[in-house]
Amino acid sequence: MLALFTDTPDLNVRPLTIRATGRRAALVYLEGLTDKNSINNDILKPLLQNVEDGCETTSVTVGRLNRMRRWIDIQSAVLQGSSILFVDGAADAQVHGTEGWPQRAIEDPQVETSLKGAHQGFVETLDQNIALIRRYLPHRNLKIKEQRVGRRSDTRICTVYLDDVANMDTLAQIEGRIGKIDIDVIINSGELSELIEDDPYSPFPQILLTERPDTAASQIIQGRFVIVVDRSPSVLVAPVSFASFFQSVDDYSTRWSIATFIRLLRFFALLVAIFLPAFYIAVISFNFELIPLRLLLTIGEYRGIVPISPFLEAIFMELTLEMMREAGVRLPAPVGQTVGIVGGIVIGQAVVQAGLISNIMVIVVAFTAIASFILPNFDMVAAVRLLRFFMMIGAALFGIFGIMIGFMILIAHLISLESFGTPFGSPFAPVRFADWKDTMVRIPLWRMRKRPVSTKPAELDRQVAHRTEGEGK
Repeated sequence: MLALFTDTPDLNVRPLTIRATGRRAALVYLEGLTDKNSINNDILKPLLQNVEDGCETTSVTVGRLNRMRRWIDIQSAVLQGSSILFVDGAADAQVHGTEGWPQRAIEDPQVETSLKGAHQGFVETLDQNIALIRRYLPHRNLKIKEQRVGRRSDTRICTVYLDDVANMDTLAQIEGRIGKIDIDVIINSGELSELIEDDPYSPFPQILLTERPDTAASQIIQGRFVIVVDRSPSVLVAPVSFASFFQSVDDYSTRWSIATFIRLLRFFALLVAIFLPAFYIAVISFNFELIPLRLLLTIGEYRGIVPISPFLEAIFMELTLEMMREAGVRLPAPVGQTVGIVGGIVIGQAVVQAGLISNIMVIVVAFTAIASFILPNFDMVAAVRLLRFFMMIGAALFGIFGIMIGFMILIAHLISLESFGTPFGSPFAPVRFADWKDTMVRIPLWRMRKRPVSTKPAELDRQVAHRTEGEGK
């Protein structure tokens, strides 16, 4: 065993003699990956204690016990936090589940803040994350398929789904893509997402990442699959559509009319975040006839002292905004907020007074930033931030016509994408009216009797008994 782990000072080899049988043994484990209390109380104490009350108590009391013979399996078990008991004369080794690596407590999610939902987020331990999902779905049809990826990390990856609801063809695709991965190490779920998604060259995410167990459970109920990666505080959801990135689990805890308004606001914010700077460039540089005369005179008054073109003006302000955003994220929270607020005010006022940027441009950039903050998914926000620059280039070259070309290319690209066999543009392209009840609008929950058709569920019905129109009046 020592030959397998050279230069490993945290490897403990504890020689002992089993009191009841007198046989020599050795307990092997890694110092920082095991639970010391479990080793002392559940393994060493039963093996070393004396005969009491006329009975020999020699069996260990640890919860999980396996037997292994191959050295490669034993080595992997030690690295995963198990304790190995070698007994003199035995043909195999006893593998005890004593995992106890450092881990943090379950806390409120940092990115996906909860308004009316649960204040629990995933952590970096796979078993705990699966337990959090089981808390929401304590049903025997909740199935888990485990795979291992990474020649050096041997990362556990579990696919969680409802056996009587999910589509088995989609499950075969997910398992097949994960099984084909040949890589040294998988660090987090974001790396896995890039390795198994349909089109890695697209700016749009085709797999949803979430750090909330209630969101994961909600997606499983709809017939989707949740992929849990060990050592990652977020899970993957597949297959998804474009509309999935504008939904939040808090929408179902709010009255349906308010939730519908918020969703429509998100889609409007998407258009503003992508096209507003480009529209400003187009109407100022090419299509100024679209602006009312009085507004045009006001804009011309402020633009008269600006020495650079609207395109360079917009690029400068957008890049400044992106740098302040990144600075605020990387710095500690109190300092980051201060940098974002003070930096925005100071820089905005300074460049306007210096005559480098017009007041109108500062307003446009501020509206664009606010619109991007409304979008609930971080990965989709990142894609929108990138697309904004391409639209600005199109507007600088061809005006409104360039924006229209960019919009048509964007729609064509969205329609062409797929997520594990599910059209990314569904339910708008292809048109599936049955799924419109939970996309841009959110109808009352008691009217949602079917699961989304786009996920191809094995069981389409969600509600057997439902509320009638006149009930409750």
